Amino acid sequence: MTPPCADTGLLGPGWAGSPAEAATSDTAFLRALLDAEAALTGAQAALGLAPRAAADAVRRAADEGRFDVRDLAERARGGGNPVIPLVADLAEAVGEEYGPYVHRGATSQDIMDTAAMLVASRTLGLVLADLARAGTALAGLAAAHRETVMPGRTLTQHAVPTTFGLKAAGWRSLVLDARDRLTRVRDTLPAQLGGAAGTLAAFAAYGAGDPTELPGAYARELGLCEPLLPWHVLRTPVADLAGALAFTAGALGRLAADVLVLARTETAEVAEGSGGGSSAMPHKANPVRSTLIAAAARRAPHLAATLYASMAAEDERPAGAWHAEWEPLRELLRLAGGAARDAAELTEGLRVDADAMRAHLGLTHGLIVSERLSARLAPVLGRARARELLTELARRAYAEGRGLGELLAERPELKDVALDELTDPARATGSAVALTDRALERR
Repeated sequence: MTPPCADTGLLGPGWAGSPAEAATSDTAFLRALLDAEAALTGAQAALGLAPRAAADAVRRAADEGRFDVRDLAERARGGGNPVIPLVADLAEAVGEEYGPYVHRGATSQDIMDTAAMLVASRTLGLVLADLARAGTALAGLAAAHRETVMPGRTLTQHAVPTTFGLKAAGWRSLVLDARDRLTRVRDTLPAQLGGAAGTLAAFAAYGAGDPTELPGAYARELGLCEPLLPWHVLRTPVADLAGALAFTAGALGRLAADVLVLARTETAEVAEGSGGGSSAMPHKANPVRSTLIAAAARRAPHLAATLYASMAAEDERPAGAWHAEWEPLRELLRLAGGAARDAAELTEGLRVDADAMRAHLGLTHGLIVSERLSARLAPVLGRARARELLTELARRAYAEGRGLGELLAERPELKDVALDELTDPARATGSAVALTDRALERR
């Protein structure tokens, strides 16, 4: 039986069941909060500010199975955050002898911010694994289709020939850009420790000769980076995380947008390996993976905007700005994680119809190579005459339903021009193959 208020992902199919869902659950956040508390006592013990037995007692008591997440959530209303009731319960679980060492010298924001960084770090590792899968699959597609010719489209219309290999290489480049941004952010996520107003004053009161040593010891306990300063109102870590996650969703959204267009019934140049069904139309195989990625890409920028807006925080602890970050950050982690999972599945199963791509090159009666013809005929006919002729033949091609090559072959002034070569779209892809190969050199 599902608890009545559990977030089961019913309205979030994009992230439901993804590795990121479990890594960002309420239980996962509780685990991170407890890890942050245990590490704080451990860091003080490492510097001789608390008995080692106290650190061991806190770590033993910091078992998420001992705490009721829903009860903590309801009691959090009293102080505006879940750390306050959690500290009370944890101290009680530790016992009378060592309970006073729980949370000693810290403030709620220290624990909340540090837990958020732990959750982010743990989730990003999972997101990066799925991005690696997508990158590998896209490299295979780009290599396999480096010479597969297809229409290049601009402003929804056929423009000039390109290759599917170059398109796939572009998708991969964005995936690798997202990977690099997320990796940089993950590797610099800091612990937060400053005490009531970011001065570390309470730790001095508890006997620390040099309180500035404590944030570094705390970070080492957690596997996070040591901050230069307490960052309770310096929200660079959260803003960097927001930007990287929103970029990731957008980068994957670009891939999804292309697939959604190319998978239309009337285009059918690509298809998802296992499309979704329709509740009303049995014949449909909807591009569901792409649809869910596209949904994530549309939502992510607005969530990131909330996190950026929270940078304008007053005093040494703002009312509302810090609190506004928690849910959007989790949702961003989930959206990026779900999109990465879907992108991996999409790219690993994507079906490419090279014959359809080749056939579509003829939809404009050969006019897709008109740019190349214009450049190559200008030295033969003069620039103005070449443009005039191609404009005239373009009109006739549509009016008469004839190919541009056929019409050009009727022109006596072009009898010495190698028209077969000039009108072949497969020979009009420019440096697409070379650019694909260059892109695939990136690791």
